[in-house]
Amino acid sequence: MSTPPKSPAVALTRTLTLPSLVLFGLAYLTPLIVLGIFGIIAETTGGAAPSAYLVALVAMLFTAHSYGRMSVAYPVAGSAYTYVRKSIDPRVGFLVGWAILLDYLFLPMVIWLIGGSYLSAQFPSVPIAAWIIGFILVTTVLNVLGIRVADKANYVLMAFQLLVIVFFVALSIGHVVSDEGVRGLFSAEPFMNATSGFGAITAGAAIAAYSFLGFDAVTTLTEEAVEPRKNMPRAIMLIALIGGGIFVVVSYATQLVHPGGVFEDSASAASEIALQIGGTLFGAVFLAGLVAAQFASGLAAQASASRLLYAMGRDSVLPRGVFGRLNPRFHTPVLNLLITGGVGLIAIFLDVATSTSFINFGAFTAFTLVNVAVIFHYVRERRAGRTLNPVSYVVVPVLGAAVCAFLLSQLDANAVTLGLIWLAVGTVVLAVITRGFRVAPPEMKATEEVAA
Repeated sequence: MSTPPKSPAVALTRTLTLPSLVLFGLAYLTPLIVLGIFGIIAETTGGAAPSAYLVALVAMLFTAHSYGRMSVAYPVAGSAYTYVRKSIDPRVGFLVGWAILLDYLFLPMVIWLIGGSYLSAQFPSVPIAAWIIGFILVTTVLNVLGIRVADKANYVLMAFQLLVIVFFVALSIGHVVSDEGVRGLFSAEPFMNATSGFGAITAGAAIAAYSFLGFDAVTTLTEEAVEPRKNMPRAIMLIALIGGGIFVVVSYATQLVHPGGVFEDSASAASEIALQIGGTLFGAVFLAGLVAAQFASGLAAQASASRLLYAMGRDSVLPRGVFGRLNPRFHTPVLNLLITGGVGLIAIFLDVATSTSFINFGAFTAFTLVNVAVIFHYVRERRAGRTLNPVSYVVVPVLGAAVCAFLLSQLDANAVTLGLIWLAVGTVVLAVITRGFRVAPPEMKATEEVAA
């Protein structure tokens, strides 16, 4: 009696080209977020928001370069978790994966909360919980149906978001020219003025770096990318450059319309400026753009969070029966998507300020250690007799690690406290699965060549 052939393993599907990867990364960044937090950064920098974004862009490019190097070396899902465990140590990799869960797992929750807040302010008769649940349901269904469906939805949402940005900048330019003439478009004050200084700008850069969170998240889609070793490094750098360019240009134009950093309400400053430059009609379009931006960002953030959980579940550092499974019909980690959606429901009981404090600690911890991982990878390759470029694999990562460690040190006390508590819990989990740190955490025994 012959043995029936084994059914092929369910795997992620490679469908994402370079443009799709860049759009997913930009959706995660949410370019329109520059206007959502413009008032806060302008207030912090004394009216030098573009300078804060320039400093943050330079800082993030170092780390983006390091993510690119690691995505070539290890073209598999898992992002920082995979890079650190393979280059430094599996135990350190687990803790990085655990730390960045704060970013990946809770960021969709924050995105849905912000989107719900925009709509609740416009339609106060509808409870914010209804908007949040609506966001979660639609986003989860699109992600369950597959990366191809989410990809197509993302194109439409990003097109609308970018169109709103173009109109905002154009109306800002028109407003400045009508008041001050063409000369008004060329000013150094948005970059440095009497009320700003180096300390204020670097403090603003630490906040502005939040806008860049997500350029790294596209690496979680490596196993769904076409030619990942070629396209992933390009996508990472393009996401950081395009996103940073948008942030600088938009904040410059907005700062020209409203010089300085004094506002009646810094949290809603951009909405007031939208009404000022475009009237009620554009104010409504601007609100629609913000909602579309949050929806696109939530779509990308939930997809990335589910892939990180899948990578950790596949390695059995999280329960494999729950987290390490793909749905045979949709080829997506459905349970992980449902879990991420469930976490998002916590947003009903939080405000934006409290929820965002969960995120930054994990992100900057991961950024710092990915830079360090590149240096470890360089040393290992040298010992194996292979030569790598020391500028790309040592100098740039050292600068990136230093900058990210500095940004980590600039976080407020609440973020640091929450982050350290989360890491302490992760250390206990690690102690259990490694039998008191005596053995390495479990890992899926598949080579990068097979996965790629």
